[in-house]
Amino acid sequence: VQLQASGGGLVQPGGSLRLSCVASGFTLDYYAIGWFRQAPGKEREWVTCISCKDGGTVYADSVKDRVTIFRDNGKNTAYLQMNRLKREDTAVYYCAAAPIRTQYDFRDENEYRYWGQGTQVTVSS
Repeated sequence: VQLQASGGGLVQPGGSLRLSCVASGFTLDYYAIGWFRQAPGKEREWVTCISCKDGGTVYADSVKDRVTIFRDNGKNTAYLQMNRLKREDTAVYYCAAAPIRTQYDFRDENEYRYWGQGTQVTVSS
């Protein structure tokens, strides 16, 4: 059972990246997917999630209108499309899966059962 995050890299400010999160050993259909990130010297923070609140998506204010989370259950994969990247988006990005429930704090990393290994995103000119 694992999640595999990939797609990170070096990108210039204003550029785009698409991160992928592939699940193996379990079916993503029954899980909410969250993306978190951890910048150097900072705590890990929640970025976004899908199927976490009323079946929809929720975004942190810092990324709202610049990122889109979506999933393809047929491929057992979730994605994070990031546009108009800023230097402050530089971080290691983690995907995580939490069983879908009616009420829980989807911003709390302790609610997530499975974690990917992280993929580095560096925004720099």
